[in-house]
Amino acid sequence: MNVYPFIEVERAERRNVKRACALLKVSRAAFYSWVQHLPSRRCRADERLLQKISSVHRDSKGTYGSPRVHAQLRTNGEVCGKNRIARLMQVNGIVGRAPRRFKRTTVPGAGASAVDLVKRVFGPGTVEVNRLWCGDISFIRTWEGWLYLATVIDVASRRIVGWAMADHMRTELVADALKMALDRRRPGPGLIFHSDRGCQYTSQEFTALLDRNKIVQSLSRPGQCWDNAVAESFFATLKCELVHRHAWPTRVRARSAIFEFIEAWYNRSRLHSSLGYLSPSDYERRQSILDFTTEEAA
Repeated sequence: MNVYPFIEVERAERRNVKRACALLKVSRAAFYSWVQHLPSRRCRADERLLQKISSVHRDSKGTYGSPRVHAQLRTNGEVCGKNRIARLMQVNGIVGRAPRRFKRTTVPGAGASAVDLVKRVFGPGTVEVNRLWCGDISFIRTWEGWLYLATVIDVASRRIVGWAMADHMRTELVADALKMALDRRRPGPGLIFHSDRGCQYTSQEFTALLDRNKIVQSLSRPGQCWDNAVAESFFATLKCELVHRHAWPTRVRARSAIFEFIEAWYNRSRLHSSLGYLSPSDYERRQSILDFTTEEAA
């Protein structure tokens, strides 16, 4: 590359190369060497590959990391190494989406004797209100640490009938949730309580609480999360519609927001497709009217 036209441009625009080099603390020889520099063949190849990487990443809606980008480029006929792609993505700030860190809340209890009495029969109309409850524990990340939430759900109406929050996962957390539900609903004998096989639900303290209130225990099969699908579905809704949309500086703020979500929105107003697009409150009200009408007709 001929440097003299560049120097003439500098002079025509009244730019002072000598002063600029002095301010930047570089020699004029280094400046002229840089002007004449041409990218290497490797650099030019990296630039072309980077464009293809960006295209694949964009087509994946920003979700692909280097392994999937590499696989897609190979499918497209591009011969390149995984480490090279990873390096180019890292240098240019191209990142994929990674799953959130998994927090384990189910620690299997030893010696659980109860069996699965529900058999995944969760559909509407399959059970009456206050005849089948289910419970589970989930977690919310706050800047102060984890906040744990235990719920008790009436499977018939999908209503959260009991809940408790704490900074621990001890048995008293799930016991407090069940006690709230018992105080609110006062069910008759023979109620079934279904949960996973977590040590909180199989502990002596919790099973004794069930026995005192004449509640029959049902436990999911080992490793089968869908056996407790109603509880899992609620937590997925809670996190999608509330938890993952905000930051939680304190546990107090998270508690307040979850309380409002459950009591003011989920139980009273949120429409459920499984209930024919009724809220849990409206579903229970309609069921009580139907029951009363049936009794009157009889």
